[in-house]
Amino acid sequence: GLVSNFTNFAPLGTVLVALLGVSVAEHSGLLSATLRSLVVGAPRQMVTFIIVFAGIISNTASELGYVVIIPLAAMIFHSLGRHPLAGLAAAFAGVSAGYSANLLIGTIDPLLAGITTPAAQMIDPGYEVSPIANHWFMIASTFVVAAMGYFVTEHIVEPRLGKYNPSDAPEKLDAPKIEKPTALEYKGMRNAGLAFLGLCGLLALTVVPEWGILRNQETGLVMGSPFLKGIVAFIFVTFAIPGFVYGKTVGTMKNDRDVIEAMGKSMSSLGIYIVLVFFAAQFVAFFKWTNLGTVLAVNGAAGIQAVGLNGPEIFILFILMCGLVNLSLGSASAQWAVTAPIFVPMLMLVGYSPEVIQAAYRIGDSVTNVISPMMSYFGLILAMAVKYKKDTGMGTMIAMMLPYSMVFMVGWTMLFYLWVFVLGMPVGFGSPTYYPAP
Repeated sequence: GLVSNFTNFAPLGTVLVALLGVSVAEHSGLLSATLRSLVVGAPRQMVTFIIVFAGIISNTASELGYVVIIPLAAMIFHSLGRHPLAGLAAAFAGVSAGYSANLLIGTIDPLLAGITTPAAQMIDPGYEVSPIANHWFMIASTFVVAAMGYFVTEHIVEPRLGKYNPSDAPEKLDAPKIEKPTALEYKGMRNAGLAFLGLCGLLALTVVPEWGILRNQETGLVMGSPFLKGIVAFIFVTFAIPGFVYGKTVGTMKNDRDVIEAMGKSMSSLGIYIVLVFFAAQFVAFFKWTNLGTVLAVNGAAGIQAVGLNGPEIFILFILMCGLVNLSLGSASAQWAVTAPIFVPMLMLVGYSPEVIQAAYRIGDSVTNVISPMMSYFGLILAMAVKYKKDTGMGTMIAMMLPYSMVFMVGWTMLFYLWVFVLGMPVGFGSPTYYPAP
């Protein structure tokens, strides 16, 4: 069953299809230009908040934040006479510690939903977790995490770093002049924005009216509709078409060959991901075949209830555990593939929905990224820091980023508790809080 386990693993196809669309927007230059205009055009007093915010939303295109936003943030702080490592830390916190939050549906959403679904089906064979299962909570998290990143940078990290001494750099660095996007790039962004609005209007016509063709044809509702089931296809379209419009406007894309090349470049960078998915797919399948996941879930749920930890406080321990595991297992998909078959059915038996469990996991998986040497981009960030301060080492970097991790862990967990259990709001569209849903 090795081949069928791999090819039938739901996250593989969904991530590849979503990434095909995102790759057009990325390689045409649309995402880079949009983020640069957001950061460079920020008012001076809002620079820190905007940098963290831009870092968070850059996760729509996985690597863009690391290679564009983080070095750009250091340059902007340097040009303003502030410590460049403070800018680097703020952007790194947004890109990495705020990894799961976003205003848009990105590739991480269908990836995690595809792993959560088979884990939930160990208890309920017909259960489906939508890619937008956590979207409302993640939208709110974007602004809260950005505010926390602003606070930590302004009141903890930058005061600790003190005034920047240019002699700390291995070679002389003049304060850079940050250029805004050109008039042609602004024109491209405007045209891409119009194309995006047009697509949104067209999709709205298929869902908002009662006669919408993408509503559930049996119930007339949006729940269980072709629109929600096909959300990955809409991610593909809403990134690819505006991306091509931008590329056509600025000249980075002229025809279908350029589009195919952009898609090919993104696919060629997925070698490690595909290898991870192969082993994750086998792990999930073996758990299902042996019923080991079910046995662990039932015994674990019984143990939780026996010690009286079946209330909302169980999620505090769960988030802490995910954060600790993330220090040694940096991939979000690999960690969730290992933990979901155990903890999703276990917490479902205690009475919580897979959607809420997944949202809690995303917090723990994100907040410790910035202090994990196992994180794949940690070495790259360290190299960027050495450019401004030659004696920066791994310990220095971890010490600088530790306040972000601690504040994000406490603040984001509090937001989760208030959102779900105090205010009683759903974490996503049609996502129940409890299982079975009341």
